[in-house]
Amino acid sequence: MNQSQPSRRQLLHFINEVSFAVNDIALYLDTHPDDMDALEYFQEHCKVRNQALKEYARLYGPLTINTADDSSSDCWQWSMQPFPWEGGNC
Repeated sequence: MNQSQPSRRQLLHFINEVSFAVNDIALYLDTHPDDMDALEYFQEHCKVRNQALKEYARLYGPLTINTADDSSSDCWQWSMQPFPWEGGNC
């Protein structure tokens, strides 16, 4: 990701791309569990995905329940953002 603050749409697009890579390599690892290069790729992309999800939650609200823990907030914000079917730009 670039250093400037990404738009909601840009960050969501990036999360979708890296999530696809994580899911795809996980399927590969199901049949090739000893492939160390694939495992390293999986671990790196999981880390990038988690960082992007945290950044999205910080800027726009949580996308997943895993990033809904906002200790800097005084209320539960998981349900405060529009969901995709409500025009949430997902």
